[in-house]
This record gives sequence, structure tokens and C-alpha cells, in this order.
Amino acid sequence: MRKAEIKRTTKETDISLALDLDGAGEANIATGVGFFDHMLELLTVHGGLNLRLTCKGDTEVDAHHSVEDVGIALGEAIKTALGEKRGIARFSQRLVPMDECAALVALDISGRPYLAFEEKLEGKVGQFDLELVEEFLRALSTHAGFNLYVKLLRGGNRHHEAEAIFKATALCLRDAVKIISDRVPSSKGILE
Repeated sequence: MRKAEIKRTTKETDISLALDLDGAGEANIATGVGFFDHMLELLTVHGGLNLRLTCKGDTEVDAHHSVEDVGIALGEAIKTALGEKRGIARFSQRLVPMDECAALVALDISGRPYLAFEEKLEGKVGQFDLELVEEFLRALSTHAGFNLYVKLLRGGNRHHEAEAIFKATALCLRDAVKIISDRVPSSKGILE
């Protein structure tokens, strides 16, 4: 039962989130930011998660607070659902093409947060600032406690760039949280 529920309320956002790491790719997502909802649905479907998420944010300012705070809440949910991380694969890497674009992502659920985001995404898709992809992934990796390496190998259509990154991240997450043994995957005997 690797599940978690997170409530996060600030002056900028009000988030309710329920996560099941062993789901079937069922997404029920409403953040008030359409393109971000689409990316989170990709993360859910390709990650084999179940995610129920609502976020009421100050989108009249812009989407930054909503995107970052969802990353924080989802990271906390992943960390909670994983518990002591017993039996997980821990490491994963994926190369995902999306038409003319391709993204490489590597993940280590080490307990030590770090994001290496090598390519700056620029511009907008609709009203969504693509620089927020990096902000989301930073908040996610920090609060979940994992190393995340993201490289856009080939750019092109901005929508496709973001989609390749989210799909590769989803597949890495699915692979890394998979139960493959009964031990904590660390020579130290603990992942913190």
C-alpha cells in the first residue's frame, strides 16, 4: 500500500493530492494551468501512478506558485509513499523521443536531492512559461529526495520538448520505485 495524501495550503496555493505509486495510470488533475495538467497526466499515465490532484492558485499573477507548490506536494507524497524504500530498484534512466525531440533522464532515489537540468527551456506553450518545467522538477526532486538528471538531446517544437522530458521522467519514476527485492538498495543499509 504505497500511497500518500498531502494537503498544502499557503497564501498562494491550496493543494489536495492523493497518490498511489502502484496504480494504473489514472489521472484526475485540475491545477488551473491547462498545459501543466497535460504534463502531469503524462507523468501519471506513463509512470503507472494514480494521481488525484487539485490546486487553487494565484494564477492571476502567473502559474509559477501553482507549478512549484504542486512539485513540492508531489515530492512529499512520493517520499511518504516510499517509506524506507525497501526493495525498490532505486536507479533508472530513459531516453524518450517525441517526434523531432528527444530527452534523456536519469534518476536515483537516494534520499539526497539534486537536479541537473542541462537545457534551459524558453518561450511559452499557450500561456505556460516553459522555464517552469525546471522549477517543477527542482521542487519535485528536492522534496522527494532524489537525484534527477535531465538533458534535452534534441529540441524542436516546444510542446514536444516538454512532453519528452515529462514522459522520460515518468518512465524513470516507474522503473525506480518498482519493487525488485526485500532489502534497502544501499551499501549503508539506509536511504535517507
